[in-house]
Amino acid sequence: MSLFVTKPLSRIIAESEGGEHTLKRSLSATQLVALGIGAIIGAGLFSLTGIAAAENAGPAVVISFLLAAVGCAFAGMCYSEFSTMIPIAGSAYTYSYATMGEFLAWIIGWDLVLEYAVGAATVSVSWSAYVVSFLHDIGIHLPPQLTASPFEPLKMSDGTLVHGIINLPAVFIVVVVSLLLMIGIQESARVNSLIVVIKVSVVVVFIIVGYNYINPSNYTPFIPQNTGVFGEYGWSGIVRAAGVIFFAYIGFDAVSTAAQEARNPQRTMPIGIIGSLVICTILYVLFAWVMTGMVNYKDLRVAAPVALAIDQTPYPWLAGLIKLAIIAGFTSVILVMLLGQSRVFFSMSRDGLLPKIFSDIHPKWSTPYRSNLLFMVFVSLFSAFAPISVVGHMTSIGTLFAFSLVCAGILVMRRTHPDLARPFRTPLVPLVPILGILVNIFLMYGLGWENWLRLFVWLVIGLVIYFTYSRYHSNLARHPQTDKTV
Repeated sequence: MSLFVTKPLSRIIAESEGGEHTLKRSLSATQLVALGIGAIIGAGLFSLTGIAAAENAGPAVVISFLLAAVGCAFAGMCYSEFSTMIPIAGSAYTYSYATMGEFLAWIIGWDLVLEYAVGAATVSVSWSAYVVSFLHDIGIHLPPQLTASPFEPLKMSDGTLVHGIINLPAVFIVVVVSLLLMIGIQESARVNSLIVVIKVSVVVVFIIVGYNYINPSNYTPFIPQNTGVFGEYGWSGIVRAAGVIFFAYIGFDAVSTAAQEARNPQRTMPIGIIGSLVICTILYVLFAWVMTGMVNYKDLRVAAPVALAIDQTPYPWLAGLIKLAIIAGFTSVILVMLLGQSRVFFSMSRDGLLPKIFSDIHPKWSTPYRSNLLFMVFVSLFSAFAPISVVGHMTSIGTLFAFSLVCAGILVMRRTHPDLARPFRTPLVPLVPILGILVNIFLMYGLGWENWLRLFVWLVIGLVIYFTYSRYHSNLARHPQTDKTV
């Protein structure tokens, strides 16, 4: 069988609608939007904004957020078209299987492990650090040896280094979220929606309170003069800042992994993907506008720029709320990442490219519980022991690679299936997909050769698995079938 044989759309749809590998359609448009917001708004909002303003764009970082949003919108519109044509779990993996063939589908499915599983592990370590800090503020002190990886020593307040044994809080949140995902998608979505309400409320409170303490002089100059170095202020700084904060938007694609569990996906999927992007963009721009108005951009080159802004107000309790919002933000990111990973492997297993255990559905909960269980163990081990500071950078390059292939898939699908029903159509094809590809490849280039090398090594491991197991167990290879409907 050819490496680039595609899976007919009729077969993809038919296999999803019956049999033992069926997920329950129960998610509303509102819950899909909440999933997107849950994945997008993390601690990046509270840290990247200050860094990008101080080092690259000044107050014009608000323009950078808009530019980054436009870059995401290119991919978001392509995801929306695919998710309405192919409302199946698996996201970019499934789309690639239908357009560019099994080999590229495997590569993107394996690549998505970087975005979802490794991303969840990375975020769980940050969640642990904030929870430890929050507990410390209220008088609860956890032993440092039980809150850090043995490969990443902690620096104590007296300057001594303490080597950790295991990061138990990180393991705890991964286990709790995984168990929640096993119990049911509806229950998981309700918890995520509650968390989203909490963290968005805190962001809105900061914007409203902070607006009253804006010093207009901090906006002058709005676009600081370039220093003569590309990326240090001026318009080149705005562009560089857009690349830095682009990663604050990563996560909206996780909405598409829940397509098979969405009610009326032809209508609700575009609302979930594009709606979450629009809402987060508005919040990001307002947040950046207020923060750079409260504190001069030159002073934001600190570890906790939001805390510096809060110091300009007579409300120190805001600092505790912001920390709570960050913890809530991390929790929902972990939930959506683990949800996305289990659904991608569910689709790959259903196609025979992975063992059947990844697509076994619980008779009562209607979730791929064994897949959730296995990833609970896998991600927990990373969270507990791995040097996440190195592995975490792989998440971004994996995500951008997925975005690029989805945009390319739209170009292929418009050529191979021009008459297929498209409840949502990506506008200005081929311009929008091409711009999406160019923007994402440009941002991948900016991540440096070290991350390209890690991506290459990761893909080599995936290729070994494909050519030793997946290629010979593929349902498409063992049971070939022509598509008579398209």
